[in-house]
Amino acid sequence: MPPTAASSALARACHPGPTVAVTLLATLLATSAGAGPALVAAVAATVLTGQLVIGWSNDLVDRDRDVSSGRTDKPLVRGELSAGLLRRAVTAAAVATVLLSWLLGWVAGGLHLLLVVGSGVAYNLGMKATAASWLPYALAFGTLPQVAWWAGGSGPVGWAETGGPSAAPWWATLAGALLGVGAHLLNALPDLAEDERQGVRGLPHRLGAARVRRLAPLLLLAGVVLAVLGPAPGWPVGPPGLLTLALAAVLAVLAWTLPGRAPFLASMGMAIVAAAALVVS
Repeated sequence: MPPTAASSALARACHPGPTVAVTLLATLLATSAGAGPALVAAVAATVLTGQLVIGWSNDLVDRDRDVSSGRTDKPLVRGELSAGLLRRAVTAAAVATVLLSWLLGWVAGGLHLLLVVGSGVAYNLGMKATAASWLPYALAFGTLPQVAWWAGGSGPVGWAETGGPSAAPWWATLAGALLGVGAHLLNALPDLAEDERQGVRGLPHRLGAARVRRLAPLLLLAGVVLAVLGPAPGWPVGPPGLLTLALAAVLAVLAWTLPGRAPFLASMGMAIVAAAALVVS
């Protein structure tokens, strides 16, 4: 296989949407926490390689299920990518993730390896089909602010600009967890019927589409409220905060009331608002 074709197939097999979104979120969180350029780059590279491990291992684990489902959007199913090459890519990404996590210090690096990457791999290996399918998302997204805040604690890349690392506030962790669970529900929603046919019965499948459509916007709205009110609890809230709350509330109402695909799109909009609120706060 030509190198360009292999690279293209690997890029499409890594679940590029979530991979880029999570990496961007972690990068912006590190920036908002006061990290300098070198540390922000280290956080971005570390989280990117970790997401590659999660995305590529997902396609390896789900290969047989994807074949039986006719998932022709998957390079591994289409034969554009061999299982051997994908296994080597996962191994290389895993090694890079461990080495890069070391740059962030033992606290941030350990949190990233155990609770971000570890949660994603555990989801791929079977938790997706259990009632606790929400837990890996809650742990991973809730841990991202902690990784950003603690980065550089004892590693080669330090916090000269900020005087040292510290733990992220509790509300940032909880808001991240709410965003993660909401994202999990939204991500599963389009494939509920096919997943059930394949024997995958995670929390969204047990709740059913109607309940998922109600619960996901509620969780995302709660995440926005925490991100806006957490830094300075109480009133009055400044104009940017009020605008963010109003936008999230409008999107939640749309997600609860509109027919067809509109609720899914409105909920996705809320996820973006929740992520932005978490970064800005």
